Amino acid sequence: MFLNYFKPTWMVESVYQLTPEQLKKRHISGIITDLDNTLIAWDSLDGTPEMAKWLQTMTDADIPVVIVSNNSKKRVQRVADNFGIHYLAVAKKPSRRGMRKALEILKMPKDDVVMVGDQLLTDIFGANRLGLRSILVKPIVQSDGIITTFNRNIELKIYKRVRRRNPELKWRKMID
Repeated sequence: MFLNYFKPTWMVESVYQLTPEQLKKRHISGIITDLDNTLIAWDSLDGTPEMAKWLQTMTDADIPVVIVSNNSKKRVQRVADNFGIHYLAVAKKPSRRGMRKALEILKMPKDDVVMVGDQLLTDIFGANRLGLRSILVKPIVQSDGIITTFNRNIELKIYKRVRRRNPELKWRKMID
């Protein structure tokens, strides 16, 4: 069914609630993540101390993180370089191209990787089309850029239909 393409594997309130223990329990050893409104606010120029702490926790646990973003190279590179992590900008999600390149960077099969993002239409749809497990997170801030605002209006209708057909999908503090 078409709506299954928009169904996340898990729904977690924040990327920062994900721990190495949760991920390893589910045989996840790599993360592909969106940037804007997933790791940091879409209008923030740099990363945050919370982001730095979370990335360090993942690094210490040997769980590499790759950013796959639709934003410009200049925007994504500025943040990724500050934290020494790989990235792919102008990914054109939900195209699978950027996520495939991220898998190559990670050198892992898709069964060992999860996609984390705040949008059904780009992050979750793209992950599901590629066969990746996915985690939908709540946007860090409620405001969005123009294109994302348009997407969110469409997304809300899809989200309601997905939740109606999958009542087990609920916002949680961790993946379970």
